[in-house]
Amino acid sequence: MKYNIRKLCTLIITVFIVSFLAFAAFQLIGDPITHMLGTEATPEAEEALRESLGFNRPLLVRYFEWLVNFLKGDFGVSYSYNLPVHDMVVPKLGVTVTLTFFAFILTVLISIPLGVFQVRRENSAFDRIMTIINQIVMSIPPFFIGILLTCIFGLVLKLFTPGLYVSFAESPAGFFAYLFLPALSIAIPRIAQVVKMLRSNVLQQMTSEYVLTAYSRGMNRRQVLQKHALRNAMIPVATFLAVSLAEMLAASIIIEQIFSIPGIGRLLLASIGNRDVPVVLAIVVILALWVILVNFAADILYQFIDPRIKNE
Repeated sequence: MKYNIRKLCTLIITVFIVSFLAFAAFQLIGDPITHMLGTEATPEAEEALRESLGFNRPLLVRYFEWLVNFLKGDFGVSYSYNLPVHDMVVPKLGVTVTLTFFAFILTVLISIPLGVFQVRRENSAFDRIMTIINQIVMSIPPFFIGILLTCIFGLVLKLFTPGLYVSFAESPAGFFAYLFLPALSIAIPRIAQVVKMLRSNVLQQMTSEYVLTAYSRGMNRRQVLQKHALRNAMIPVATFLAVSLAEMLAASIIIEQIFSIPGIGRLLLASIGNRDVPVVLAIVVILALWVILVNFAADILYQFIDPRIKNE
């Protein structure tokens, strides 16, 4: 319990530090007054806008005011569109998170059975071929896989129209159908990693003393694999999958550009170009929160699935 409390306190402190550094960094690069008013604006107009936006107040005062509003769900107002940042970010964040979890589900559903199948055929031709394929696939970034899938299934086979995004409101089935290839692009390298890790962990467990004891009790290889080795080998794999959610979100932001998905990635790039600080700041802090919470959840998960861990 004390370990979890320390972790939670560390998480809260980290969130404050990350949010403050992000807020301060965007203030140091200069205010967007000139960008908003243009180069022909008078000094009086610039000063009036600067005062209305609060840029003439101390940094810490502005930060704590922003933080209180952020915790309430008020992310400010977009400089470029004069719209609430919350209304701009949340719907697009939902698309990105859906894509991320879709990729995660594909990774779990494909990698675990495939890894177990490969372990059961250790030293076979299938095992050797899969090992080579895994090494190749792990070295290919998701965005390149996304480009290949777009060319093959979109331009050559014409099974979908690249860029013709279907929203969930238009058609839930069409929405998930369009997200399938982007999710698969994110999942493929991760699937190769999980299969390799699972195979390595299982084979390592098969040389342990408790496995030899199980053999001495009359169990065959299949029984030992299912009841002992595979179960223990899944502990680090499950933790790895949980942590992978953070990396998958980052990959989703990149993949959105390739498949023209109106997620948070496209909004982030557009806002950076427009120097729309409230939007960029909200997205950066939300992404940081995602990474921090995923890693915290992975710690909790590791304790839950491995009863041998004793908290201090």
